[in-house]
Amino acid sequence: MSDAPKHPPDPASELASDSSTIDPRDFRNALGTFATGVTIVTAMSVEGRPYGITCNSFASVSLNPPLVLWSLGMFSQGLPIFQNASHFTVNVLDASQQTLAMQFAKSSGDKFAGVSWTPGLGNAPVLADVVANFQCRAANRYYGGDHVIFLGAVEAYAYSVNSPLLFSRGGFGRFLADDGDKPS
Repeated sequence: MSDAPKHPPDPASELASDSSTIDPRDFRNALGTFATGVTIVTAMSVEGRPYGITCNSFASVSLNPPLVLWSLGMFSQGLPIFQNASHFTVNVLDASQQTLAMQFAKSSGDKFAGVSWTPGLGNAPVLADVVANFQCRAANRYYGGDHVIFLGAVEAYAYSVNSPLLFSRGGFGRFLADDGDKPS
């Protein structure tokens, strides 16, 4: 018997079916062991209204050209806004912005109430006091399971030395550096 992984003849059909042996809740718990940064991804709707969602599926893709990605659930009410936007901004939250993360995680209400922001490229909102922002041209999107993966070409960015907000195991936290193990 071989220890080689057994792949179905058509992986796409396995992803689209209910035949997976993996328990979705347990899989989510396993993924939760990987600490991520917390972002709010923003765009301007075609009607001229700002829109944003809390997202922790942000990742760098390439330095040259500068590319980033993030993903959004296929059934998110904001999906049409991001699919039609020419630009989006990934706003990396400061460790003190947990309340802001929760405000943008809700599916209803005026998420921008009381939020300071300026229009960035393509009028995508750039939030104030974030650790970093990446203003991106919507370069492409890919369909992956129950999500759409957005690829962004970074056209402008800014960052500070503040500490980022982290998310792991269903809760928020911050990074504590171990000063004894600094690389030389």
